[in-house]
Amino acid sequence: MTSHTDDPYYTVLKSKREATRFQILVEIAAHQPSVRQQEIAAKMGVTPQAVSEYIREMVENGFVNSNGRGRYNVTKKGVEWVTTTAETLDTYLKYVTTDVIQEVSVWTAIAKEPIVKGDKVGVFMQGGLLYASKTEQTAMGEVIGAAEPGEDVGVAKLSGIIALEEGIIRVCKVPRIQRGGSHSVSPDRILDALEGMDYIGAVGLEAMVLLKSVGVTEDAFFGAREGVLEASFHGINCAMVIVDEEFTGFLKRLESAGLPYEICDLSIS
Repeated sequence: MTSHTDDPYYTVLKSKREATRFQILVEIAAHQPSVRQQEIAAKMGVTPQAVSEYIREMVENGFVNSNGRGRYNVTKKGVEWVTTTAETLDTYLKYVTTDVIQEVSVWTAIAKEPIVKGDKVGVFMQGGLLYASKTEQTAMGEVIGAAEPGEDVGVAKLSGIIALEEGIIRVCKVPRIQRGGSHSVSPDRILDALEGMDYIGAVGLEAMVLLKSVGVTEDAFFGAREGVLEASFHGINCAMVIVDEEFTGFLKRLESAGLPYEICDLSIS
């Protein structure tokens, strides 16, 4: 049977002192060998004297080596303790988020058919919206109240994974007015680029005017970047018609978000 002194749950979650030691040891590992005790103290909200005392104890316990003049490094024993504690905390976090929170969380979905309280339903994404149906899906849950088709319904005890593929983002660059604006873009090319796209964003007046010239109204102009990213995350294929000076910055946002995209050349050949 594990004693309290060997149980990471007890030492870190129940003991403020051990939690502080864990954090300081992590900070030393992150910044070794030159460790600034005042910076650690400020970050953790304790005094520099307290940090110094913790480090002194960890040196005595063999968790940290001191090389003088503020130079420290975590020993193998210290690394093993941090790793074991971190892994245990990670396991506990997964237990909380998957077993505990998931059990009490209620997801809002749209009923596909008449549903009554207690029904087992499959939850799935369609057109960027979450639906509940009595057909089996990769994610299943239990309805907490009755609903008619098209009404909102709460689903609890969700298990499994909601099947979802991220939507395609097609990025279409439009020159600023100084470089020709919408007049320098082929109408046929923009119409081809919008084919199969369910959500259209526009950045820049040139982009908006171009869309209007081919009889298309954008779904988002103000906040278009956020709208396109959000729609893509929900599995919707999107087109972003954007002026050239905003083009590179938007691509960087897509890359940082890990979203796939393709670039369309709209220029007149």
